[in-house]
Amino acid sequence: MKPPTHVAAPDRYDTMSYRRVGRSGLKLPAVSLGLWHNFGDDVPLERQREILRRAFDLGITHFDLANNYGPPYGSAEANFGTLFAQDFRSYRDELVISTKAGYDMWPGPYGEWGSRKYLLASLDQSLNRMGLDYVDIFYSHRFDPETPLEETMGALAHAVRSGKALYAGISSYSAERTAEAAALLRDMGVPLLIHQPSYSMLNRWIEESVLDTLEEEGVGCIAFSPLAQGMLTDRYLDGIPEGSRASQGKSLSPDLLTEETLAHIRALNKIAQDRGQTLAQLALAWALRDARVTSVLIGASSVRQLEGNVAALDAPELSADELAAIDRDAVEAGINLWQRSSDA
Repeated sequence: MKPPTHVAAPDRYDTMSYRRVGRSGLKLPAVSLGLWHNFGDDVPLERQREILRRAFDLGITHFDLANNYGPPYGSAEANFGTLFAQDFRSYRDELVISTKAGYDMWPGPYGEWGSRKYLLASLDQSLNRMGLDYVDIFYSHRFDPETPLEETMGALAHAVRSGKALYAGISSYSAERTAEAAALLRDMGVPLLIHQPSYSMLNRWIEESVLDTLEEEGVGCIAFSPLAQGMLTDRYLDGIPEGSRASQGKSLSPDLLTEETLAHIRALNKIAQDRGQTLAQLALAWALRDARVTSVLIGASSVRQLEGNVAALDAPELSADELAAIDRDAVEAGINLWQRSSDA
């Protein structure tokens, strides 16, 4: 085996905090790296390498993928597989690597949703693209209202029992469906490890009942889109800049950036400034204020952006007065693009 081209920083575990996933034995870094954007074939591989290397050196041990991340579909896993083989293979036992299946991936009736056929075929494809023997977490990416939940959970349980995944997870499930999924998996002898919902200051739906359900079931929570697709950054404080995600229609509609919403965002930015933080850092610290949130899942288009987001962990805890001030402007902004799955 060729030696890795990257030698990880010896102090990589000195500053990152790690949180237990529900009542399991696994811990995740408070900040995890998602490869939804910026790891497809539209981004130079060397930039991807720089981000992944720096993330690991900062103590980020969890890399989160899905079968259709790109563009094109599958390319994020393939690119990650290339970089894993070159830089991270010798560190495999220090990494938590996850993937998902549930959204459209290939043509025809067997290329999306929650059937056993789709999930297990997709997992095999994902392992092949990444050059892995197993993933640490395999997720049902969304609830399928037309497939018995027992079949979907049975596929996750089979993935774990076969050794192709160590843990089972779900994403964007309602509180009721989460409890059902946990019960089914428990009966199959494979505990539900983790739920991955969208959650941010502009999308607080899990506070109603999902977090309570996760606590009761002993299931962890990793929040995706904690920056509300970039709305909770300084990028849109003065409108929609050219080249931004909203200007390109990449998972953020410019219609969401109303004057009312921007007024709330600017007020939140003022709170962040008063704390000596960026708005993004405040948003991440806020999402982590609840101990039931195991980790926040960030994206990164550059090393600088990655470092800035991880620095959210350096600030003092939010005070009661700060939390009350945030509550006045942390309001629903229509950013929950995954609500249909959670309502099913």
